[in-house]
Amino acid sequence: MTTTIISNTDRVLEALKAGEKLTAKQITARFGVKNPAAAISTLRLKGYAIYLNEQKTAKGEVSKKYRLGNPTREMVAAGIRALMDQGVRF
Repeated sequence: MTTTIISNTDRVLEALKAGEKLTAKQITARFGVKNPAAAISTLRLKGYAIYLNEQKTAKGEVSKKYRLGNPTREMVAAGIRALMDQGVRF
């Protein structure tokens, strides 16, 4: 019998892949992540295009939610430039 251990960060990623939009509070409450910004940063460093969008609630308050998206051409170009600056050739 094999067991797979799924980290809290991986669980956040699975929710984002399923199309969920999550606030930092939701990430902490649902997945036990003490530092949601660090978890999101870890996923971004793994290459996932995670965006933080602001939305107004029905009461007019601003809610910030993370979502998984597609990188813009500018983001891809910036990443390639950074790699080339480090000597990586394509």
